[in-house]
Amino acid sequence: MAATTENLPQLKSAVDGLTEMSENERSGFINLVSRYLSGEAQHIEWSKIQTPTDEIVVPYEKMASVSEDVSETKNLLDKLVVLKLNGGLGTTMGCTGPKSVIEVRDGLTFLDLIVIQIENLNNKYGCKVPLVLMNSFNTHDDTQKIVEKYTNSNVDIHTFNQSKYPRVVADEFVPWPSKGKTDKDGWYPPGHGDVFPSLMNSGKLDAFLSQGKEYVFVANSDNLGAIVDLKILKHLIQNKNEYCMEVTPKTLADVKGGTLISYEGKVQLLEIAQVADEHVNEFKSIEKFKIFNTNNLWVNLKAIKKLVQADALKMEIIPNPKEVDGVKVLQLETAAGAAIRFFDNAIGVNVPRSRFLPVKATSDLLLVQSDLYTLVDGFVTRNSARTNPSNPSVELGPEFKKVANFLSRFKSIPSIVELDSLKVSGDVYFGSSVVLKGKVTVTAKSGTKVEIPDGAVIENKDINGPEDL
Repeated sequence: MAATTENLPQLKSAVDGLTEMSENERSGFINLVSRYLSGEAQHIEWSKIQTPTDEIVVPYEKMASVSEDVSETKNLLDKLVVLKLNGGLGTTMGCTGPKSVIEVRDGLTFLDLIVIQIENLNNKYGCKVPLVLMNSFNTHDDTQKIVEKYTNSNVDIHTFNQSKYPRVVADEFVPWPSKGKTDKDGWYPPGHGDVFPSLMNSGKLDAFLSQGKEYVFVANSDNLGAIVDLKILKHLIQNKNEYCMEVTPKTLADVKGGTLISYEGKVQLLEIAQVADEHVNEFKSIEKFKIFNTNNLWVNLKAIKKLVQADALKMEIIPNPKEVDGVKVLQLETAAGAAIRFFDNAIGVNVPRSRFLPVKATSDLLLVQSDLYTLVDGFVTRNSARTNPSNPSVELGPEFKKVANFLSRFKSIPSIVELDSLKVSGDVYFGSSVVLKGKVTVTAKSGTKVEIPDGAVIENKDINGPEDL
């Protein structure tokens, strides 16, 4: 039987007995559940969707550039806080602890690169841009230890925890921890839409406002392209935009990504989950919906405070049903990008693809560790020797899924500047100084091993066994 609002009183009294939750967490959770049960989801009428104009989704190249004047730049940066979403674990890549401590390149982790970037800004312009990490209960303890290594850097690092909500046992609609599930698996962090109330509840938001900060730049910690951009910051301050979402043109790899639309006079995010089945193909088409959300967000701090206090941020609820230890549970989440429609004068900015370089799997790691990129001052920049604007498509088999296994299968990362696509499956090893060009597939049949020799140059070739080398 589906849960209804009649389940609320029972859930509420169970939640009152969960001492691990703060008052803010209790009210936030009950609020989310009651919204979910009342079925208040916004219905999108497909015929009312309009493509946003250049006033609403501003082309990046039309934004005014920032002058070379150091004092003007310092002035801008003095108003900025950088916040990285640091709640995710590296488990999908076979790593323990926060994902942000996976080594990306030259022995440096995501977090190292972020700190180096901000430290360079602070040193160059004599400003004090702080770095804030939003952790989850999964990453908090480890992160506290890790940030100690940056004590002597020229960056003030702040951390706070996002909310901790109880998973709900689906068939009884009660919190799992109330049923004796006391370990971490009884709980979940409710998505990054929680960044706004959690930043406020942590006391950090008021502290930054009192220091004269005006904007927060929010991004995923695994997006190597999400670096501070002065042009965007200057535009927002000048035009008094309370919220800005960076979008970038879709490729065939991004067809499921959320897009910005104009709807009833407001700009808003449209996610695939909100689209009725008969419109899904149209949603995925690159013709009608040309852009997608990078989750690089710029938000005015005073506006966040005003909206959180008014309890006005009612983002679309994402129900995430899971099965954990054989128990069907439900977790309700929200996304930060969906908040765009609650802010005044909100815009998107259509940025170059270079600002979206997420590392979600070892195939992405192969790209960023290769000669396709170089590392300068903590910034990962693309090699100009590659003429093709898009990156090669890389598919690695399950043998490469974990970072440790991935690293053990490459003596060194191959040169891929001239690669179009690579598909590897089976027990495959790469020697050092290998060069891959065009379309390459390497398949080791079951029970066989394929070793690509040192210095091999492979161009437009299918390798199905040692005899093809």
